[in-house]
Amino acid sequence: MRIGFIGLGIMGRPMAGHLAAQGHQLSTCTHRSGPPVELVDAGMQVLSSPSAVAADAEVIILMLPDTPDVELVLFGPGGVIEGLAAGTTIIDMSSIDPLATRGFARRIEARGGNYLDAPVSGGEVGAKNAALTIMCGGEPGIFEAVRPILKLMGKNITLVGSSGAGQVAKVANQIVVALTIEAVGEALLFASKAGVDPAKVRDALMGGFAASRVLDVHGQRMIERSFEPGFRIRLHQKDLDLALAGARSMGLTLPGTAAVQQLLNACIAQGGGDWDHSAMVKALELSAAATVGSDQGS
Repeated sequence: MRIGFIGLGIMGRPMAGHLAAQGHQLSTCTHRSGPPVELVDAGMQVLSSPSAVAADAEVIILMLPDTPDVELVLFGPGGVIEGLAAGTTIIDMSSIDPLATRGFARRIEARGGNYLDAPVSGGEVGAKNAALTIMCGGEPGIFEAVRPILKLMGKNITLVGSSGAGQVAKVANQIVVALTIEAVGEALLFASKAGVDPAKVRDALMGGFAASRVLDVHGQRMIERSFEPGFRIRLHQKDLDLALAGARSMGLTLPGTAAVQQLLNACIAQGGGDWDHSAMVKALELSAAATVGSDQGS
C-alpha cells in the first residue's frame, strides 16, 4: 500500500522500517527533523507537507509527541485535511487527549476520511521488535481493514471501543506503568539503603508475585544507571497530565497518579525531561541521600 508516515522519532523510525521491509511504499514530510537516512535509502519519499503526504497515500500514520502536534499536522496550514481524499484512513498512533481525538475523528470523517486512534505501549524495544501493544478506537470495519498493517508493528492488537477509546486505554496504561516504576524504585532503594544488593533483590522478586515487565527492564536500568531514553520523562509527564485532567473533568480522584506526577516534575526540575522514565527513581534517591546500584555516590 501507499502509506504516509509522519513522526519518525525513537518509536516511529523502527515502526516505519517494518512497513518498508514488507514492501509498502512510504512517504513522509519533515516534522521537527528530517527522515532517517536508512528509510530514505529504503525508498521513502520526502514530500513538501502533510497535505502532499495525504494526497499520495491510502493510509496515513501519525506518531507524534502531543495533542497540539497532531492537530497542527492534521488541520494546520498545509495540513493533512487539505490533501485528504475520500476513503483515506488516518491511524493516529500518538498518545494524546481522548476528547481531542474524538473531535479530530469527527472533522476527518466529515471530509470523507476514516479515523482510527491506535496508541501503543512497549517502548523503543517493542517498536524495534515489532512487538508493540496497540490499543485502538474506531469503527470495527476500519479496524479490520488496517489490521494487517498494525500486525507488522505489534503483537497484542485490540479494538477497545469507539473513537477515543484507544487513547483512554493508553492513559490507563501510563498510570499503571508510572505507578509501577515508582514502586520498583522504592523497593530497590529500600534494599540498597538497608545494605542489601538491589540486583539480587530484583532477581529474587522476579520469581514471585512482584514480578513484572517494569521490574525486569526498568529495575535493571535503575541498577545499571542506564537512563538513555526509551521513553522520555517529559512524555510520561504529559500522559499523566492527560490522566489528571480527565479525572478532574469526571470528578475522579487519582491520588497515586498525582503523587507520581510530582516525582516526574522533580526530575524535570533537575533537567531530566529527556531521561528515560525509569530515572524517576532519581527523585526518590534525592530525598533518601542514597542511590540504587553499585555507584552509591552518583
